[in-house]
Amino acid sequence: MVKLGTGDFTYEVSGKDWGNLPEDWTYKEATAVAVDSKDNVYVFNRGTHPMVVFDSDGNVLRTWGDGIFTNPHGVTIGPDDSVYCVDNGDHTVRKFTPDGKLLMTLGEPHQPASPMSGEPFNSPAHLAVDPRTGDLYVADGYSNARVHKFSPDGRLLFSWGESGTDPGQFNIVHNIVTDAEGWVYVADRENHRVQVFDSNGKYEAQWVNLSRAACIYADHRGDQLVYVGEYFGGIGSNAIGTCLGPRVSIFDAKGKVLARLSDQSYGDDPGRFYSPHGITVDSKGNIYVAEVSWSDYGSRMDPPQELRSLQKLVKKG
Repeated sequence: MVKLGTGDFTYEVSGKDWGNLPEDWTYKEATAVAVDSKDNVYVFNRGTHPMVVFDSDGNVLRTWGDGIFTNPHGVTIGPDDSVYCVDNGDHTVRKFTPDGKLLMTLGEPHQPASPMSGEPFNSPAHLAVDPRTGDLYVADGYSNARVHKFSPDGRLLFSWGESGTDPGQFNIVHNIVTDAEGWVYVADRENHRVQVFDSNGKYEAQWVNLSRAACIYADHRGDQLVYVGEYFGGIGSNAIGTCLGPRVSIFDAKGKVLARLSDQSYGDDPGRFYSPHGITVDSKGNIYVAEVSWSDYGSRMDPPQELRSLQKLVKKG
């Protein structure tokens, strides 16, 4: 078993797709992953069944979402175990019960806002839930450089952000999360940074020296660690460069780097990543990483092939 990290941040990696899928099922690619209060694992994917729910040992508990989603992108579990699914193909956010009953829809399916209009939504990417209030933050990331804040019942409260590289501006608002105190962390992917805001959208700080910060998770327990999944930040001619991602970086709540997991370029070997696109952590400190390996790599191979897209990093340190 391959290990990553050192000291308090040492992990054994699965090295292959995690989860006991039946032989005739496939993820194609896992785009997002989340865990509920019982450490059940929700894998949002573009394969046989859009949502596959596992126990912590990787056994399938149930599936749902068939025929609903256009392009699965982000999943978040709320404090009450409600499941929020972001579909950037039909420009909606949907709230479900843990067994897949639809409770609420934000946005009109297949009716996107005008690009860069600032109105919700145009290719949204991810959602965060404030654990104190139940307020919702939507990263409207691909064609609309905005964060939208909603009340728990889906009423739009306000929005912030614009295209650019200055503080408070965005270049793909790709992932978003809140911590136990209500601070809002945005993975501003193509600006190679994480930006931190208060609950009113006021810019507070930015964390740099990242590759392409694609996914983010804040652990509300204990030391309130923040986990960031990063894409490869180099170019084709520098594909064997090291310490450029893809990787997982672990921070404290002030932005101090505590660990970098993997210093190698993209690849299939255990201990390496393709494109970390979703990340979550269970109650034991185990990390789950969903990767868009088909979109970024497998679909471009000759012939095209599906690659590993979901890893579990089991905490040992």
